[in-house]
Amino acid sequence: MSNVLIFQLEVGKLDGEISFKGFRVGEKTVSPGRTITEADIVIFAGISGDWTELHTNAEYMKSSPFGQRIAHGMLTLSIASGLALRAMQRNQLEIIALLGLDDVKFIKPVFIGDTIKVESEVLEARLSKSRPGAGILKFKNTVKNQRDEVVATYETALMVNA
Repeated sequence: MSNVLIFQLEVGKLDGEISFKGFRVGEKTVSPGRTITEADIVIFAGISGDWTELHTNAEYMKSSPFGQRIAHGMLTLSIASGLALRAMQRNQLEIIALLGLDDVKFIKPVFIGDTIKVESEVLEARLSKSRPGAGILKFKNTVKNQRDEVVATYETALMVNA
């Protein structure tokens, strides 16, 4: 195995695998879990202005196909993003910017009391082409509940200090 240092940054190639800041393409991590609470939903409704009955009216939702209130999709995505970042911090990653979210899919509802976790796979790890001293990390993220059911998927791109 030989590491190749480029501009004295932690960018390397190990047996054909590209790595950057300790992240290797194909590597997978799993975040800690977090339980979604009623307080999460009420606070998010207040912040976002989304007081839709799907999220805030328990009586209305009893007769819905879900049978109970569901978490906002964007709340689920926001919490998942934070969980994924917690899993990445093992590398003392200094994030410059979130460059984007792609291919977001909400597959199953998330209910009050569900515990979600995020499985992240490194899709790309490279130096930035537009910003010297920075790198780009891209991840495919799969959000699962306590029953190991996929509730959402999305991809993220981050710019990080190199």
